[in-house]
Amino acid sequence: MMNFLKPVMVAVTVLSATMAQAGGPVIIEEGQGEVVAEKPASSMGILPVLGALVLLCLVACGGGDDDPVVSPPK
Repeated sequence: MMNFLKPVMVAVTVLSATMAQAGGPVIIEEGQGEVVAEKPASSMGILPVLGALVLLCLVACGGGDDDPVVSPPK
């Protein structure tokens, strides 16, 4: 009886161990409750636009010395 019971117990242990490690079936439901945000029409963003405006202002306004030069009296 012991020679018959030992291989059966080993087989049951191996099969149950693999089933315990398997984790069960993975069920993936597509489109259920998942909300995907749409991209805006303009995906460029606001920072490059602000950077271009600042650069344009620096070029147009300049940074030169526009104060009148006062000449000393003679």
